[in-house]
Amino acid sequence: MTARTASSTSHQSALRILIVDDVAEVRQELRRLLPLLAPVEVVGEAANGLDAVQLAAVLAPDTVVMDLEMPVLDGYEATCRIKQARPGCRVVALTIHGGEAERRKAALAGVDAVVGKWESMDTLVRAILGESFGS
Repeated sequence: MTARTASSTSHQSALRILIVDDVAEVRQELRRLLPLLAPVEVVGEAANGLDAVQLAAVLAPDTVVMDLEMPVLDGYEATCRIKQARPGCRVVALTIHGGEAERRKAALAGVDAVVGKWESMDTLVRAILGESFGS
């Protein structure tokens, strides 16, 4: 569980993002790329759902980018807990499982958008920003 402090150069309007994935390389790439592609500030990262719930309570992110399959506490249950504590927080699932059953389960947990890990960064950014996917 890692908390990052806001830099003095970040914009007031930047969305505060918490990145949650059990793969360190995924977290590192998202932490590096997202601020280059969108007005976001990565405020923390977690390697499992339990740490995500705890960090979301402390850091109050606007959006959580959440892997669904993780040890300790999966992303489905972590999303439920985060949404109960912070109903206004968006959760964007970033997953290798993009089937209809997983999407339904994610929606029932309170996930706002599901993006496959094979999809473009543009798709992920649009989901984080709450933009429509069109067609």
